[in-house]
Amino acid sequence: MIVEVRLPQWGMGMTEGTIVEWECEVGDEIVEGDVLAEVEVAKATEELVSPVAGTVEAILVKVDETADVRDVLLTVRTADT
Repeated sequence: MIVEVRLPQWGMGMTEGTIVEWECEVGDEIVEGDVLAEVEVAKATEELVSPVAGTVEAILVKVDETADVRDVLLTVRTADT
């Protein structure tokens, strides 16, 4: 199964975030709770963690690109496929 990892809303006024660094690459095996990326939001940096275990299928937002809350940042293929 493909799981879409979206940009969460870490604060009430948050509307977007900028990818500072990816901690994973396409093809990496990850487990639930792994840090996937560092995201800058409202002059702070937050860690995007994986909600599932699996293989990184695609990274859709590049470093220094800004995404809106709930945008898909990457996809993960789980073992349920």
